[in-house]
Amino acid sequence: MSASLSRRNHILAALSLLLLLALWQLLAWALHSNTLPEPARVALVFWQAVVSGELPYHLGVTLLRLIGSFSIAMLLGCAIGVLLGKNKTLDAFFDNWLVIFLNVPALVTIILCYVWFGLVESAAILAVVINKLPNVVVTIREGTRTLDRDLLEMAQSYRFSKRKTFVHVIWPQLHPFVMAATRSGLALIWKIILVVELLGRSNGMGYQLHLFFQLFDVASLLAYTVAFVAVIQLIEVLLLKPLDRKALRWRREFPTRSRTSSVPGGRRRELPTESHTSSIPGGRRSEFPSAQRGQRG
Repeated sequence: MSASLSRRNHILAALSLLLLLALWQLLAWALHSNTLPEPARVALVFWQAVVSGELPYHLGVTLLRLIGSFSIAMLLGCAIGVLLGKNKTLDAFFDNWLVIFLNVPALVTIILCYVWFGLVESAAILAVVINKLPNVVVTIREGTRTLDRDLLEMAQSYRFSKRKTFVHVIWPQLHPFVMAATRSGLALIWKIILVVELLGRSNGMGYQLHLFFQLFDVASLLAYTVAFVAVIQLIEVLLLKPLDRKALRWRREFPTRSRTSSVPGGRRRELPTESHTSSIPGGRRSEFPSAQRGQRG
Protein backbone atom coordinates (compact mmCIF):
# COMPACT_ATOMS: atom_id res chain seq x y z
CA MET A 1 0.00 0.00 0.00
CA SER A 2 2.76 2.45 0.95
CA ALA A 3 4.76 1.57 -2.19
CA SER A 4 1.80 2.28 -4.47
CA LEU A 5 1.09 5.53 -2.62
CA SER A 6 4.72 6.61 -2.98
CA ARG A 7 4.66 5.77 -6.70
CA ARG A 8 1.46 7.75 -7.10
CA ASN A 9 3.01 10.77 -5.36
CA HIS A 10 6.07 10.60 -7.63
CA ILE A 11 3.86 10.50 -10.71
CA LEU A 12 1.86 13.49 -9.49
CA ALA A 13 5.07 15.43 -8.79
CA ALA A 14 6.38 14.69 -12.30
CA LEU A 15 3.08 15.72 -13.88
CA SER A 16 3.13 18.93 -11.85
CA LEU A 17 6.61 19.82 -13.16
CA LEU A 18 5.55 19.03 -16.72
CA LEU A 19 2.55 21.30 -16.33
CA LEU A 20 4.80 24.10 -15.04
CA LEU A 21 7.13 23.73 -18.04
CA ALA A 22 4.16 23.71 -20.41
CA LEU A 23 2.79 26.92 -18.90
CA TRP A 24 6.25 28.49 -19.12
CA GLN A 25 6.54 27.52 -22.77
CA LEU A 26 3.07 28.89 -23.60
CA LEU A 27 3.80 32.20 -21.88
CA ALA A 28 7.13 32.48 -23.71
CA TRP A 29 5.37 31.91 -27.03
CA ALA A 30 2.64 34.40 -26.16
CA LEU A 31 4.99 37.18 -25.01
CA HIS A 32 7.70 36.49 -27.62
CA SER A 33 10.14 38.66 -25.67
CA ASN A 34 13.64 38.42 -24.23
CA THR A 35 12.16 39.06 -20.79
CA LEU A 36 10.86 35.47 -20.71
CA PRO A 37 13.03 33.07 -22.73
CA GLU A 38 11.81 29.59 -23.61
CA PRO A 39 12.80 26.63 -21.38
CA ALA A 40 14.99 25.25 -24.18
CA ARG A 41 16.96 28.52 -24.31
CA VAL A 42 17.46 28.48 -20.51
CA ALA A 43 18.56 24.83 -20.67
CA LEU A 44 21.14 25.70 -23.33
CA VAL A 45 22.54 28.57 -21.27
CA PHE A 46 22.62 26.30 -18.21
CA TRP A 47 24.60 23.64 -20.10
CA GLN A 48 27.08 26.18 -21.45
CA ALA A 49 27.67 27.60 -17.95
CA VAL A 50 28.26 24.10 -16.57
CA VAL A 51 30.69 23.12 -19.35
CA SER A 52 32.67 26.36 -18.98
CA GLY A 53 33.05 25.74 -15.23
CA GLU A 54 31.61 29.14 -14.35
CA LEU A 55 28.41 27.83 -12.77
CA PRO A 56 30.05 25.08 -10.66
CA TYR A 57 32.61 27.57 -9.30
CA HIS A 58 30.16 30.24 -8.20
CA LEU A 59 27.66 27.65 -6.96
CA GLY A 60 30.39 25.98 -4.89
CA VAL A 61 31.41 29.29 -3.31
CA THR A 62 27.81 30.04 -2.33
CA LEU A 63 27.29 26.54 -0.94
CA LEU A 64 30.41 26.85 1.22
CA ARG A 65 29.04 30.08 2.68
CA LEU A 66 25.67 28.44 3.18
CA ILE A 67 27.12 25.42 4.97
CA GLY A 68 29.31 27.54 7.24
CA SER A 69 26.69 30.08 8.25
CA PHE A 70 23.93 27.49 8.51
CA SER A 71 25.99 25.23 10.79
CA ILE A 72 26.93 28.10 13.11
CA ALA A 73 23.35 29.38 13.28
CA MET A 74 21.89 25.92 13.98
CA LEU A 75 24.43 24.99 16.66
CA LEU A 76 24.16 28.30 18.51
CA GLY A 77 20.39 28.47 18.01
CA CYS A 78 19.76 24.98 19.36
CA ALA A 79 21.94 25.58 22.42
CA ILE A 80 20.38 28.96 23.22
CA GLY A 81 16.86 27.70 22.48
CA VAL A 82 17.19 24.76 24.88
CA LEU A 83 18.64 27.06 27.53
CA LEU A 84 15.80 29.57 27.24
CA GLY A 85 13.18 26.84 27.09
CA LYS A 86 14.39 25.31 30.36
CA ASN A 87 15.09 28.55 32.23
CA LYS A 88 12.06 30.85 32.58
CA THR A 89 14.15 33.67 34.08
CA LEU A 90 16.55 33.81 31.14
CA ASP A 91 13.63 33.47 28.74
CA ALA A 92 11.86 36.47 30.24
CA PHE A 93 15.09 38.49 30.23
CA PHE A 94 16.05 37.80 26.57
CA ASP A 95 12.57 37.61 25.05
CA ASN A 96 12.65 41.27 23.96
CA TRP A 97 16.04 40.72 22.34
CA LEU A 98 14.55 37.97 20.19
CA VAL A 99 11.63 40.15 19.17
CA ILE A 100 13.99 42.97 18.17
CA PHE A 101 16.32 40.76 16.11
CA LEU A 102 13.39 39.00 14.47
CA ASN A 103 12.05 42.35 13.23
CA VAL A 104 15.31 43.95 12.06
CA PRO A 105 15.34 43.76 8.23
CA ALA A 106 17.98 41.45 6.80
CA LEU A 107 19.25 44.19 4.50
CA VAL A 108 19.96 46.47 7.47
CA THR A 109 21.95 43.75 9.24
CA ILE A 110 23.99 43.04 6.11
CA ILE A 111 24.83 46.71 5.52
CA LEU A 112 25.79 47.27 9.16
CA CYS A 113 28.09 44.23 9.19
CA TYR A 114 29.86 45.46 6.05
CA VAL A 115 30.16 49.00 7.48
CA TRP A 116 31.46 47.82 10.86
CA PHE A 117 33.75 44.95 9.75
CA GLY A 118 34.50 45.76 6.11
CA LEU A 119 33.85 43.87 2.89
CA VAL A 120 35.39 40.64 4.18
CA GLU A 121 34.21 37.03 4.27
CA SER A 122 33.72 36.99 8.04
CA ALA A 123 31.36 39.96 7.83
CA ALA A 124 29.29 38.15 5.20
CA ILE A 125 29.03 34.98 7.32
CA LEU A 126 28.21 37.01 10.45
CA ALA A 127 25.40 38.84 8.67
CA VAL A 128 23.81 35.57 7.61
CA VAL A 129 24.14 34.04 11.09
CA ILE A 130 22.58 37.07 12.79
CA ASN A 131 19.61 36.95 10.43
CA LYS A 132 19.00 33.22 10.92
CA LEU A 133 19.84 32.76 14.62
CA PRO A 134 16.63 34.24 16.16
CA ASN A 135 14.39 31.95 14.08
CA VAL A 136 16.24 28.86 15.27
CA VAL A 137 16.20 30.01 18.90
CA VAL A 138 12.44 30.64 18.90
CA THR A 139 11.64 27.28 17.26
CA ILE A 140 13.86 25.22 19.57
CA ARG A 141 12.66 27.16 22.63
CA GLU A 142 9.07 26.23 21.87
CA GLY A 143 10.10 22.60 21.38
CA THR A 144 11.89 22.55 24.73
CA ARG A 145 8.79 23.91 26.44
CA THR A 146 6.74 20.99 25.16
CA LEU A 147 9.07 18.27 26.52
CA ASP A 148 7.15 15.62 28.48
CA ARG A 149 8.12 16.06 32.14
CA ASP A 150 6.85 12.58 33.00
CA LEU A 151 9.32 11.01 30.58
CA LEU A 152 12.16 13.08 32.01
CA GLU A 153 11.25 11.99 35.54
CA MET A 154 11.10 8.37 34.36
CA ALA A 155 14.61 8.71 32.93
CA GLN A 156 15.82 10.07 36.27
CA SER A 157 14.17 7.24 38.23
CA TYR A 158 15.79 4.66 35.96
CA ARG A 159 19.10 6.52 36.40
CA PHE A 160 19.68 7.20 32.70
CA SER A 161 22.95 8.93 31.90
CA LYS A 162 22.77 12.40 30.37
CA ARG A 163 23.68 10.99 26.97
CA LYS A 164 21.07 8.24 27.16
CA THR A 165 18.43 10.72 28.34
CA PHE A 166 19.19 13.03 25.45
CA VAL A 167 19.27 10.28 22.79
CA HIS A 168 16.20 8.32 23.91
CA VAL A 169 14.01 10.89 25.68
CA ILE A 170 14.82 14.47 24.66
CA TRP A 171 15.92 14.12 21.02
CA PRO A 172 12.81 12.21 19.77
CA GLN A 173 10.65 15.03 21.14
CA LEU A 174 12.84 17.86 19.85
CA HIS A 175 13.43 16.29 16.44
CA PRO A 176 10.32 17.74 14.71
CA PHE A 177 11.27 21.23 15.88
CA VAL A 178 14.89 20.81 14.76
CA MET A 179 13.74 19.65 11.33
CA ALA A 180 11.31 22.57 11.08
CA ALA A 181 14.15 24.98 11.91
CA THR A 182 16.40 23.21 9.38
CA ARG A 183 13.94 23.36 6.49
CA SER A 184 12.87 26.93 7.15
CA GLY A 185 16.53 27.82 7.64
CA LEU A 186 17.57 26.48 4.25
CA ALA A 187 14.72 28.35 2.60
CA LEU A 188 15.65 31.61 4.34
CA ILE A 189 19.41 31.49 4.53
CA TRP A 190 20.19 31.06 0.84
CA LYS A 191 18.08 34.12 0.02
CA ILE A 192 20.06 36.14 2.56
CA ILE A 193 23.36 34.81 1.17
CA LEU A 194 22.43 36.01 -2.31
CA VAL A 195 21.84 39.53 -0.97
CA VAL A 196 25.12 39.38 0.96
CA GLU A 197 27.00 38.38 -2.18
CA LEU A 198 25.20 40.95 -4.29
CA LEU A 199 26.20 43.81 -1.97
CA GLY A 200 29.72 42.98 -0.94
CA ARG A 201 31.34 39.92 -2.55
CA SER A 202 33.13 39.43 -5.86
CA ASN A 203 32.04 35.83 -6.39
CA GLY A 204 29.11 33.54 -5.70
CA MET A 205 25.61 33.18 -7.10
CA GLY A 206 24.44 36.56 -5.81
CA TYR A 207 27.33 38.36 -7.50
CA GLN A 208 26.59 36.58 -10.79
CA LEU A 209 22.86 37.37 -10.60
CA HIS A 210 23.68 41.04 -10.06
CA LEU A 211 25.96 40.94 -13.11
CA PHE A 212 23.25 39.33 -15.24
CA PHE A 213 20.79 41.96 -14.05
CA GLN A 214 23.08 44.73 -15.27
CA LEU A 215 23.43 42.95 -18.62
CA PHE A 216 19.68 42.27 -18.79
CA ASP A 217 20.48 38.56 -19.35
CA VAL A 218 17.23 36.90 -18.21
CA ALA A 219 18.18 33.48 -19.59
CA SER A 220 21.30 33.36 -17.39
CA LEU A 221 19.30 34.63 -14.41
CA LEU A 222 16.85 31.76 -14.79
CA ALA A 223 19.58 29.20 -15.47
CA TYR A 224 21.47 30.07 -12.26
CA THR A 225 18.22 30.15 -10.29
CA VAL A 226 17.24 26.69 -11.53
CA ALA A 227 20.68 25.36 -10.59
CA PHE A 228 20.50 26.65 -7.04
CA VAL A 229 16.91 25.46 -6.50
CA ALA A 230 17.89 22.02 -7.81
CA VAL A 231 20.79 21.80 -5.34
CA ILE A 232 18.53 22.75 -2.40
CA GLN A 233 16.01 20.11 -3.49
CA LEU A 234 18.79 17.50 -3.65
CA ILE A 235 19.81 18.40 -0.09
CA GLU A 236 16.19 17.93 0.99
CA VAL A 237 15.75 14.57 -0.77
CA LEU A 238 19.19 13.03 -0.19
CA LEU A 239 19.99 14.36 3.29
CA LEU A 240 17.06 15.78 5.25
CA LYS A 241 14.39 13.22 4.40
CA PRO A 242 16.63 10.18 5.14
CA LEU A 243 17.61 11.75 8.46
CA ASP A 244 13.95 12.38 9.18
CA ARG A 245 12.99 8.76 8.46
CA LYS A 246 15.88 7.43 10.55
CA ALA A 247 15.06 9.62 13.54
CA LEU A 248 11.35 8.69 13.41
CA ARG A 249 11.81 4.96 12.76
CA TRP A 250 10.54 4.21 16.29
CA ARG A 251 7.06 5.40 15.37
CA ARG A 252 4.52 2.77 14.42
CA GLU A 253 1.58 3.31 12.13
CA PHE A 254 -1.57 1.38 12.82
CA PRO A 255 -3.87 1.10 9.79
CA THR A 256 -7.54 1.45 10.56
CA ARG A 257 -9.46 -1.75 9.90
CA SER A 258 -13.16 -2.45 10.12
CA ARG A 259 -14.15 -5.22 12.51
CA THR A 260 -16.03 -8.13 10.92
CA SER A 261 -17.56 -11.34 12.22
CA SER A 262 -18.74 -14.51 10.56
CA VAL A 263 -22.44 -15.25 10.14
CA PRO A 264 -24.18 -18.43 8.93
CA GLY A 265 -23.67 -19.10 5.21
CA GLY A 266 -19.98 -18.12 5.18
CA ARG A 267 -20.73 -14.44 4.74
CA ARG A 268 -19.12 -11.72 6.85
CA ARG A 269 -20.84 -8.72 8.33
CA GLU A 270 -19.24 -5.55 9.68
CA LEU A 271 -19.62 -4.83 13.37
CA PRO A 272 -20.41 -1.29 14.47
CA THR A 273 -17.41 0.55 15.90
CA GLU A 274 -19.06 3.69 17.23
CA SER A 275 -21.94 2.12 19.18
CA HIS A 276 -22.45 -0.82 21.53
CA THR A 277 -25.46 -3.09 21.92
CA SER A 278 -26.95 -4.87 24.91
CA SER A 279 -29.61 -7.51 25.26
CA ILE A 280 -32.97 -6.71 26.83
CA PRO A 281 -35.83 -9.03 27.75
CA GLY A 282 -37.72 -10.46 24.76
CA GLY A 283 -34.59 -11.24 22.72
CA ARG A 284 -34.40 -7.76 21.26
CA ARG A 285 -31.24 -5.65 21.30
CA SER A 286 -30.96 -2.05 22.36
CA GLU A 287 -28.26 0.24 20.90
CA PHE A 288 -26.64 3.01 22.90
CA PRO A 289 -23.69 5.32 22.15
CA SER A 290 -20.20 4.41 23.25
CA ALA A 291 -19.96 7.71 25.13
CA GLN A 292 -22.69 6.43 27.51
CA ARG A 293 -21.08 3.07 28.15
CA GLY A 294 -19.67 4.20 31.47
CA GLN A 295 -23.06 5.45 32.66
CA ARG A 296 -24.88 2.23 31.59
CA GLY A 297 -22.26 0.10 33.32
